[in-house]
Amino acid sequence: MRFSAPLIPATLKRRYKRFLADVTFADGSETTVHVANPGSMLGLMTPGARVWLSKSNNPKRKLAHSWELVEADFGGGPELVGVNTTHPNSLVAEALAEGQVPGFSGYARHRREVRYGNASRVDFLLEADGKPPCYLEVKNVHMMRRPGRAEFPDAVTARGARHLDELAAEAGKGSRAVMLFLVQIGSAEGVSLARDIDPTYGTAFDRAMAAGVEAMALRCKITAEGIEIVAPTPVLG
Repeated sequence: MRFSAPLIPATLKRRYKRFLADVTFADGSETTVHVANPGSMLGLMTPGARVWLSKSNNPKRKLAHSWELVEADFGGGPELVGVNTTHPNSLVAEALAEGQVPGFSGYARHRREVRYGNASRVDFLLEADGKPPCYLEVKNVHMMRRPGRAEFPDAVTARGARHLDELAAEAGKGSRAVMLFLVQIGSAEGVSLARDIDPTYGTAFDRAMAAGVEAMALRCKITAEGIEIVAPTPVLG
């Protein structure tokens, strides 16, 4: 996925009300930007951090700019981290269409946002003649508290726990069910659960794995030009 126009660098002043942030541009002017991320963004919203913004040409938007990337140092030097949680599904859709996601090349049909379970929508329903359907849920990962180890979630997520239970129910019916963690940190060497942040999610994850749900993770390469899925990375539990 390439950004449609060059990103605009700025300096973070503060993030607030979850979906808003104030930034300062190089010329000293300031603006409020949209933050497409409902999580805590732990470790990624330090005032003074260098951030990159996209700008919409839609005149109907209240906020023209969106926060896309932030520069962070997890111990190995500065690197870019993707914080926009609207991108992972598009990235996975591109990779699935191009047959670049290991283990999913045999599905001829990919449907998005399909209703299932108890009033939920699965991110992807993959289908092929003669094969059980595959329910694929995608979660964005952008937190790292130890070098090399990405973690999810960065905040309590009752919705995430519910998705795990819905996947477990589908696995119990004989379908394939997969939890895919998309890691927007290039230096990640694996993904762990942040059980201290959300023990309930950790319990739901264990329950889902016992029911036959698969867990996998894909790591992205992040640049100011775009975001690219590059390789699988281990899910360490």
